Amino acid sequence: MEEQTSIIQFLKPEGIPFALLLLVLTVIAARFTTRSLDRLGQRFADRRLAINQAASFLRFGIYLVGALAMVATVVHLTNEVLFALGGTAAVALGFALKDLVASIIAGLIVLVDKPFQVGDRVTFDGYYGEIKHIGLRSVRLVTLDDTQITIPNSKFLTDSVASGNAGAVEMMIQLDFLIGPDQDIPAAKRIVEEALASSRYIHLKHPWNVLTSVVTQDGYYAVQLRAKAYVLDVKFEKAFASDVTERVLEGFRSAGVAPPAMLHRGEGHPGTSPESSREPART
Repeated sequence: MEEQTSIIQFLKPEGIPFALLLLVLTVIAARFTTRSLDRLGQRFADRRLAINQAASFLRFGIYLVGALAMVATVVHLTNEVLFALGGTAAVALGFALKDLVASIIAGLIVLVDKPFQVGDRVTFDGYYGEIKHIGLRSVRLVTLDDTQITIPNSKFLTDSVASGNAGAVEMMIQLDFLIGPDQDIPAAKRIVEEALASSRYIHLKHPWNVLTSVVTQDGYYAVQLRAKAYVLDVKFEKAFASDVTERVLEGFRSAGVAPPAMLHRGEGHPGTSPESSREPART
């Protein structure tokens, strides 16, 4: 009983209503800041990624300040209290919240080290999509089919993550097209080049090209035309791929360029070998 009394004497019950008010105000301030900066980012598209990054820092700061203010409101921060919090509370909460603390520290490292930013297109643990939110505990990634993936921040300290645009608005897109090795390859290459250059989504200030190679896939020998170009904005990634693919397929039909034909088992192709053939990347 005496120990409970000694603990209670450090609390300020009269501060609990104000602490609850601070909690509500903190949540409202964080949400208002996020929505306001989201609208600002939509208005100034060229600064969208920088604005999203600033929103992550502001939201983190609002929650941190709110939490410290609530603690100061309900607890007498005397030397004895600080000593107690530094001992028993630290040990107890350390075991109970070790994963959360690790994720928070990892979140700070992600924000400072910037392996990726809000708005980046990244590949992580088999998932590919856009980083929508970097929070205290986790990162939210939305795939291109609009599936939201929540990943604990601590995962990014040990696993590899690939960023397609690394904080930039524009990003390189790679598209592969397969034709038969007996087709008019120069004509097919011109069709792909024209489809790239005429797309409204391409960023012409960056270099782009079409590379040719021989590949095998599922019993086919084929010539692979690999188109590499930058899209104006990562949000146009799928629109760009669809636009170019439609133009290329229409161009191939008009020019009579045919896809590869299946080979019979055991047939070979002059000038190729198993070592020089490889699986093409998916479009």
